[in-house]
Amino acid sequence: MAKAAFNKKRTLFTSTLDLELRKKLVKCYVWSIILYGAETWTLRAVEQKHLESFEMWCWRRMEKISWTDHVRSEDVLLRVKEQRNILHEIRKWKANWIGHILRRNCLLQRVTEGKIQGGDRSDRKTRKKTYEAIG
Repeated sequence: MAKAAFNKKRTLFTSTLDLELRKKLVKCYVWSIILYGAETWTLRAVEQKHLESFEMWCWRRMEKISWTDHVRSEDVLLRVKEQRNILHEIRKWKANWIGHILRRNCLLQRVTEGKIQGGDRSDRKTRKKTYEAIG
């Protein structure tokens, strides 16, 4: 869906626009679509790899570099004057979200902290999600 949004806005990402403006447009329009609800995701290594490759796809597409061209990712990042930061943004959003949840007094807070009364099940999964969201 995000790639479709990127392709529909083809005229916005032409080289006649300033580089900074094109980067802001990508982050505003495309990343908002792909990262919808990312603060609640549990990211495995596969999803992290896919997100990083999508980020590089966006920068390559913006610079009109084909995937068949032998241009290293570091060189592409230098051209667009960016760093890989999509995962950093997700971690920042997760920290904000978990802080928001833990400040409230609601069922979701109790579930997140593992304070629900129940059987003798271990709350390792709950603690793992909390630690993942915080750090």
